[in-house]
Amino acid sequence: MTQSLSGKVALVTGGSRGIGAAIVRRLAADGAAVAFTYSNAEDKANEIVADIASKGGKALAIKADSADPKAVQDAVATTVERFKAVDILVNNAGILIRSTLDDYDLGDFDRMFAVNVRAAFVGTQAAAKHMKEGGRIINIGSVVADRSAFPTASVYSMTKGAVASMTRGLSRDLGPRGITVNNVQPGPTSTDMNSDKSSHEMLAQLIALGRLGKDTEIASLVAYLAGPEASFITGASLTIDGGYLA
Repeated sequence: MTQSLSGKVALVTGGSRGIGAAIVRRLAADGAAVAFTYSNAEDKANEIVADIASKGGKALAIKADSADPKAVQDAVATTVERFKAVDILVNNAGILIRSTLDDYDLGDFDRMFAVNVRAAFVGTQAAAKHMKEGGRIINIGSVVADRSAFPTASVYSMTKGAVASMTRGLSRDLGPRGITVNNVQPGPTSTDMNSDKSSHEMLAQLIALGRLGKDTEIASLVAYLAGPEASFITGASLTIDGGYLA
């Protein structure tokens, strides 16, 4: 299989679990040297680094809380220091804190916005300074930007709507430099963090294909956007949801 990202350097935020881990593994399999951040799952992060190294790849785990702007900036700096470049940034880190409108804590509101939106902006701001023409910035949003569907997700939906809007604006800012900015919007996806089988069965009934997505399927779209064949795609929000929104 051709390693379409050979010679490239990627940074993935929130890359130790779930969709983020699948993205890290796929970009490394496609030939990129991959740095990724994690906040708590150090054992999982180290396992990913060791697994990629055992297959001849290069990976670096960086402990960083995406709610801390300096930690995000430092992660970019560490990536550049280690690998001498950053060609691909995947803003994947995100959190979901659900509650009713009446009881929603404003501290939780601020933290979710900080991780889901501000961190993506700060990471892009820091990484773009090092990117050359052909750079790729890929945000991981969600179909909840277009359809909340269930109560208690209003703030999460707001953050993912902001990611979609920010993607369009940043594509205009960075387009003249030949850097693309896109947004991947997964639908319900089966991951180690979403293992409730009863909810899977309920969600599957709402999906045209009758099943949840796989983290590797999300990673495949990210890999395509990171590669040379996606050079004319920018400012786009690409839904990958098995027909959930159909």
